Amino acid sequence: MTPNPRTGKRLFQYALTAKGIFIAAFIALAIGVGAELAGPFIAKSMIDDHMLGIERPYFETTSAEQAAEYNGHYYKRGDRFDADESKGSQIQLLQSGRSFYFIDQAVAEPQGERTFLDGQMTIKYGDKVSQYPAQKLSATDLYSFYKPEIPGILKLVGLYCIFLIISIFTEFGKTYWLQSSANKVIQKLRNDVYAHMQRLPVYFFDTLPAGKVVSRITNDTEAVKDLFVAVLANFSSGVIYITGVYIALFLLDLRLGLVCLFIVPLLIAWIIFYRKFATKYNTIIRSRLSEINAIINESIQGMSIIRVFRRQKQTREEFETLNDDYMKHQNKMLNLNAFTTHNLVNVLRSFSFAVILAYFGFGSLSGGTAVSLGVLYAFVDVLGRLFQPITGMVNQLAALDSSMVSAGRVFTLMDEPGEDVTDGTMPRYKGNVEFKNVSFAYKKENYVLKNINFEAKQGQTVALVGHTGSGKSSIINLLFRFYDPQKGTITIDGQDVTDLPKQWIRHHMGIVLQDPYLFTGTIASNVSLGDEKISREQIEKALRDVGAQRILAHLPKGFDEPVVEKGSTLSAGQRQLISFARALAYDPAILILDEATANIDTETESLIQSALEVLKKGRTTFIIAHRLSTIRSADQILVLHRGEIVERGTHDELMQHNGRYYQMYQLQSGSSETSDKAQTQATTPSLA
Repeated sequence: MTPNPRTGKRLFQYALTAKGIFIAAFIALAIGVGAELAGPFIAKSMIDDHMLGIERPYFETTSAEQAAEYNGHYYKRGDRFDADESKGSQIQLLQSGRSFYFIDQAVAEPQGERTFLDGQMTIKYGDKVSQYPAQKLSATDLYSFYKPEIPGILKLVGLYCIFLIISIFTEFGKTYWLQSSANKVIQKLRNDVYAHMQRLPVYFFDTLPAGKVVSRITNDTEAVKDLFVAVLANFSSGVIYITGVYIALFLLDLRLGLVCLFIVPLLIAWIIFYRKFATKYNTIIRSRLSEINAIINESIQGMSIIRVFRRQKQTREEFETLNDDYMKHQNKMLNLNAFTTHNLVNVLRSFSFAVILAYFGFGSLSGGTAVSLGVLYAFVDVLGRLFQPITGMVNQLAALDSSMVSAGRVFTLMDEPGEDVTDGTMPRYKGNVEFKNVSFAYKKENYVLKNINFEAKQGQTVALVGHTGSGKSSIINLLFRFYDPQKGTITIDGQDVTDLPKQWIRHHMGIVLQDPYLFTGTIASNVSLGDEKISREQIEKALRDVGAQRILAHLPKGFDEPVVEKGSTLSAGQRQLISFARALAYDPAILILDEATANIDTETESLIQSALEVLKKGRTTFIIAHRLSTIRSADQILVLHRGEIVERGTHDELMQHNGRYYQMYQLQSGSSETSDKAQTQATTPSLA
């Protein structure tokens, strides 16, 4: 699955939800980059203007202010004189070797190779050779010329410290604001994904394992978070930093700045080339991780079955196959990163410094592009700083591609068509249900229900019987509008259900499944499901009405007993009673019992049956039954066979008909009698 080109645009739209914080982070970043890049310029000024500035022309003056004293005379640098201040004779200080020398006259060309011998300073520059009388300065004399520079040096040091403090605070602000804005974006993205998951139709989860859905909501969104935190931080700071570096390079030397521009297209081309391979690997990696989560989830859910049927080896082999493929593609990504990221930066760095050495070297030989030591230091320093953000950007290429692939997977899930969610509710309907010529197929023309017609009036109990696959559960799925029929109509109180929001219809329905699902919490919270409209009194009344008080009385905390891992610490009968109380607490107009007493012992079943006779009054009740003895009192029994209603009527009417229902009932009764007889014989003591 290749990331959709719109993925970047949609991520940008999510980033706009925290645009204020992002903008603050980028402003802090820009200020921090500027403060950090000020360092080389300060160093350049310190070297050229102060440390090597004493080689600039000096003039004799009568004022001691900003002047150096030598042999009873005061000398001040030419650039320190005021406009109206008169200048005396010019002198020059030049360095040769480790010593400085005083020349009591102007030097026409101070640049070049210098040598001092017998009181003469010889300067060779190209083919031109000049000589000047010179005196070697002692340490004390040299210090007197450096002393006026100390205030300027201290000022620059203080300025550097100020920029350093600014850089520290802006780095903190950038990191904090980028992290907090990323957290805010991912919080919204996760909320949106989870909310959309709640809107997805039930049949969507029939084809996508729960582990894969979990992986997209957790792992993939966490990878997207890395995009905003690490990748965005490195790339945005890298772009701003590189821009600042190039501005600094151009300010230092225009021609060399132009030469160094070759790095930018190389970097862009490399990112495109890298992602071409990385996207393919990361797509498989994220898919395998999702499949690993799915198989782990399935194995945990079915651990008891795996152990009972001794399938540990086969399950482990399936997991290892997925894990091996995951590791294989991770190693491919590792090889791609190892062969490229650091190698690329090292090659670019080495080539760039080679260009600088060639430029300055040949320029110095020809005398055409010689620069000051301060410029050279600043240029090397700034260019070295250029590769810090490049290294950060290149190192984040793997995270960038992984994040984009994960974002694509998240948005693919969000693009699945969901059901419309309508706020509000409708008045409690009576519960008159009618199916008119309903035909339904899960897949194309393979109909599982064919021309279904029946009517269930308020207060009636309708039982659906038939062999597995006859269509009983499909009728309930249509009633809940998990699916809609291809043909025919379903009405409640005469109104077509397709004209009503699904949430409104389900608000007045309750269901008890054969295998009830309990959520982590307490028994009471599983009855109300956190609905504030259901009071504690209603919860306890519902539990008492189904006889749960008697069955759950031995629990240490009663109705506040904790429920963990789908109620694994409770018996099947206890879980069913809680599920039954849940349906009753919502006071449904339509009650569906999907073989609700199948997993309950005889004593518990008798409690529920007696409660049902009271609770079914005024409600339309649908019962999916396999044990026909439990539906003898039903007002209407529908016998289904291969998606069609083949018989209908009360228990007595169907028994007199001697049809399919009669045969099913006789078969169950015979099996029951045979079982009871066998049990009696087994428990009767032998007379022999």
